[in-house]
Amino acid sequence: MRINAKDLASGLLLVLFAAVGLWLNMEHTLGSARRMGPGYMPMLVFWLELGLGGIVLAASFFGGLDPLEKWTKLDFTTLLVGSGATLVAYPLLAAMPALSANWYALGIAMAIGFAVLAVSPGWRKLALVLLGMVLFGILLEQGGLFVAITAMVIVAALADPDHRPLGVAGCVVFLLALCWWVFIHELDIRVNVLPTF
Repeated sequence: MRINAKDLASGLLLVLFAAVGLWLNMEHTLGSARRMGPGYMPMLVFWLELGLGGIVLAASFFGGLDPLEKWTKLDFTTLLVGSGATLVAYPLLAAMPALSANWYALGIAMAIGFAVLAVSPGWRKLALVLLGMVLFGILLEQGGLFVAITAMVIVAALADPDHRPLGVAGCVVFLLALCWWVFIHELDIRVNVLPTF
């Protein structure tokens, strides 16, 4: 048996994140496929992530030798500074009255941490994709579905140095139309489509 270290680490992280996500999602109402509660979609995503993690983990035992790349000083520094920035920013933001009653403080603190992490080329792709998802969560309620999707796709597209602006614009338009059709028109989910600033 020849273990692939990259797949092993990736599989373990996916399984760990999915397990934590499922545990945190237990207090949310699930609802049904037709009338989704706030915990329904996260539950589906975490179960898919758990399954994917299990597949990657199982494949790691048959993938052959593929050693992990060595981290540079910049990789370590941005990881420490980004994590520290998130841990410092969260209590400061949570102390603000406008941010204390919801998850905005955590989202903004995570966005700061991922932005710092994106400075390192080794972390940039992961950090920008995660930053895009965090921005979606931050912008959805006040900015509306269209602004949140647009911001998420543009920031995540920056993770690919060879992205084409026309392709990104096409992806944004397709996702806006698809999400409006599925979530607003068909499922009648009550979420703002346009900003309510």
